[in-house]
Order: sequence, then structure tokens, then C-alpha cells
Amino acid sequence: MMVNECLPVKSEGKNYMTIGSRLKEERERLGMSQTQLAALGGVGKMSQINYEKDARSPNGAYFSALDEAGVDIQYVITGRKTGVDYSVQGDGSESFACRVEDGAPIGLGSPTPSADAVPVAMYDIEAAAGAGRSLEAEPIKTTLYFPLEQLSALGLSPGRVAGVQVRGDSMEGTLEDGDWALVDLGNRDPRQEGVFLLLVSGERRIKRVQRLAGGALYLISDNEHYQPEMIPPEQMREVEILGRCEVRIGRIS
Repeated sequence: MMVNECLPVKSEGKNYMTIGSRLKEERERLGMSQTQLAALGGVGKMSQINYEKDARSPNGAYFSALDEAGVDIQYVITGRKTGVDYSVQGDGSESFACRVEDGAPIGLGSPTPSADAVPVAMYDIEAAAGAGRSLEAEPIKTTLYFPLEQLSALGLSPGRVAGVQVRGDSMEGTLEDGDWALVDLGNRDPRQEGVFLLLVSGERRIKRVQRLAGGALYLISDNEHYQPEMIPPEQMREVEILGRCEVRIGRIS
């Protein structure tokens, strides 16, 4: 089983919890201590603690060993319980969420508010105006609610994260047309590389960004049919990095 595959998850009940919290839930279901489950997975107790805190990610050998011991690995990784048909939701579609960086599946936010959940505005930026208009000035299409613990595990701070809808196929393979991306508005440093939301000459774009020697930026489309674009240092005043795209969400009804 590939643990970095972006697989569909169901947006009900506990399925928007983190991988670590679902792993803990499975351990408790089986009546095991952290020491016992760690031994089954061939790791130490501290590694098990870090897995359940989402401080570290288990490898394939660990998951394989736990699968043989009766842990529902499909549920731990995707939020989908084995033997449960999630193929059809109320609107006939299926939603999923995963990290943009490596495709690892994560819990999907809920459209329903709860006491321990943080609201994240999902902005409709298809009708974006010219340069200078803030993201917050755009219409909100919907709101999703994420547990604070989940946002923290993803390195996202409440009030500094927003959702934007992807338009076009230039990032095909990473972000599809109609997907949504959760953007870390507090991370605007291209030295990390990654996929960023940018404002280029008044137009919002989502591109993979690399910083080159001398301060130039290299904007890359993951769809190989699109040519990369270099922004030289003298044109950097036309570019504003708005945030780093951290989470891909598909098919929000």
C-alpha cells in the first residue's frame, strides 16, 4: 500500500481527524498500549508517540506489520473504514484531501461548525480584480471547519489560512481544474520551494516556485505542456507571493 497516494476520504464523523489521531483510535480499539503497538510495528515507544502526535510519519514496513496485526490501515491512512462503501455521498460525488507537497492523504474539513473546529474561508477568486485587491475582499463561496489540532499538525495557523479554487490545467497532476487549495498566508518565502499562490502583474496564479541565484524566480507549471517562466530581479516589483499551497481538496459540494 502506498502511503503517499492521494486517496479519497469521507467527510463525516471522525474521518477529518489526522493520521496520528486515527492511529491512536485504532490502537485503543484493539486494547493495546503504545509500547505494545510499537513492538508490533518494529519501532520504539517514542516513535509510536511521535506518530500519534503527527510529529513523524510511519514508513511502509510499519504499516505492513500493523496491517497483519489487525489494524485497519486503510482507515488510518485515508479515513475510510475497510468494508464501508464511501463511493456515493448525498450529491453523488466524493471528496478527498491530501498534502500538496507529497500527496499524503489527510482528514477532510467539515462543512458543519463544531466547538473545537476552526473556520477556513474558501474564496471564489475566478472574478479576481487587478493588482492591490486583497484576497479577503473576494467573495466567499463556502466555509470548511478543521480541528485546530489538524491545522497545527499541517503547520497552519488559524486566521492565516484560506482556500482558493484552482482554475485551468497548468498544474495538472498536482492540482486539477476545480480543486481547492488551502494556502498558508503566513508562508511567503520562495526559498523553501513548493507550490505558491502569486499575484503576477495583477493576475493571480498558482505555480511551483524556485528562487534562482541573483533573486530571480522560476515559475513552473507541473503540466509539461506549459513552458516555465522566469521573472528577472528587475521585474520582481510586479510579483507578490501571497502564500504557499499546502493542502489539495477535491470536489467540495
